[in-house]
Amino acid sequence: MFAAERRQLILEMVRANGAVSLRELARVVQTSEVTVRRDVRALEAEGLLDRRHGGAVLPGGFTRESGFPQKSHLATAEKTAIADLAAGLVDEGEAVVVGAGTTTQELARRLARVPGLTVVTNSLLVAQALAHANRVEVVMTGGTLRGSNYALVGSGAEQSLQGLRVSRAFLSGSGLTAERGLSTSNMLSASVDRALVQAAAEVVVLADHTKLGTDTMFQTVPTDVITRLVTDEPPAHDDRALTELQALADQGVQIAVAGPGAGSGPAGGGEGGGSAGR
Repeated sequence: MFAAERRQLILEMVRANGAVSLRELARVVQTSEVTVRRDVRALEAEGLLDRRHGGAVLPGGFTRESGFPQKSHLATAEKTAIADLAAGLVDEGEAVVVGAGTTTQELARRLARVPGLTVVTNSLLVAQALAHANRVEVVMTGGTLRGSNYALVGSGAEQSLQGLRVSRAFLSGSGLTAERGLSTSNMLSASVDRALVQAAAEVVVLADHTKLGTDTMFQTVPTDVITRLVTDEPPAHDDRALTELQALADQGVQIAVAGPGAGSGPAGGGEGGGSAGR
């Protein structure tokens, strides 16, 4: 594939998804990450996209939210590994809340095997993943359906969470930084996520490395409220993601790194890749 063809495909992917990792771009255009990085740099020089922490985003600073069909095909291996590790945090008979997102949907598929579990969610996809789990009770919020991510939002969803208390909340989002914590691109989704956080004794964020260092419009969970981050291991050359992990650990966030071969997390709160210890 010629450079012009590669760059056009890269540009189309970023326009369709809002943000795409270098790893995913390299896979789709069937070349190395080094070549993709050079293409992204050239497209940035033309003002067609921006480079961001191991990936590329639409120009303008804050990334926009992708629709579910696009997000479901991004970083699939990473999301699977994150969900496997996060599921180990949940014990039989617990009550948890699970927010909307493609990574939390993967988590829900694994929670279907936990007996006596109660899951409160505003996500139709999470509920669907648990619908046939014989020993799991699913409690859905009220609210208005937001079709782009199959989530219930609005005052109905928020009011249904008042007075609720569970052991932990599992949330995803559009971006995560040590400065602002977890954020998302949609105001209604952010408001419901904040209500989910208020219901939980602990907050567990599920975010693959492409979201590390990305900042979006609406803050959902400040860094000092995040108990634990479950993520995958950033590529060795992704200095910004690695720096962001260290900064999160320095602020007291426990880091659990998922995936084969994952080593210990950053000093000050990291955990090995084979366990999500309590």
